Amino acid sequence: MKQPAFPPPFRAVLFDLDGTLLDTLDDIGDSMNRVLAARGFPPHGMDRYRYFVGDGARTLVQRTLPEDRRDARTVEECLSQYRAEYAAHWKDKTRVYDGIPELLDGLTARGVRLAVLSNKPHDATAQCVEAFLPRWRFDAVHGQQDGIPHKPNPAGAQSVARTLGLAPVEFLYLGDTATDMQTAVAAGMFPVGALWGFRPAQELADHGARALLARPEDALRFWPRAAG
Repeated sequence: MKQPAFPPPFRAVLFDLDGTLLDTLDDIGDSMNRVLAARGFPPHGMDRYRYFVGDGARTLVQRTLPEDRRDARTVEECLSQYRAEYAAHWKDKTRVYDGIPELLDGLTARGVRLAVLSNKPHDATAQCVEAFLPRWRFDAVHGQQDGIPHKPNPAGAQSVARTLGLAPVEFLYLGDTATDMQTAVAAGMFPVGALWGFRPAQELADHGARALLARPEDALRFWPRAAG
């Protein structure tokens, strides 16, 4: 995919969390599989969880349940159980992706502001950022909250822009799913696909990615020189 001309006007990066900054797949999948096993439902391999995640915990539960067991009561019970399991195991296997520290260091050196927007519940989002990314300053960390629709609705991204006092066009949005690309497009941000995450290049391109990056450090090409 052709890269845009430099230098771009981006003053901030809005990051997705799961599949972009952190590899959380095993802890999510293991937690949900324990819930399924406890009810006698078949578990799923981690490759399938790449397509189950990304649209919030409730949707994750619905996607993993057998089709004939997706009634409202079962979903609510399993959602509660999943939240308890994940709360107990959220950092068993989760790790920062290789290259993310170098990217965040480079962005900080360039004076680029950092923010996070996730469909993970807000408290869990803040907890993950604090635990795994404590070295860097994020001007906003927003997870899913009551009153703000899930991505791909642009309301969350637009709220982050207001928090930072910037226009949406000043943001590069880095994420790994169609949901992220759709969010960026709807919010008026510049959508960039993270190929180290959970979904393939074609999905990202089909849903609006303006650039695709093989490694986190590749994002620094948008800011060729560090400040000073």
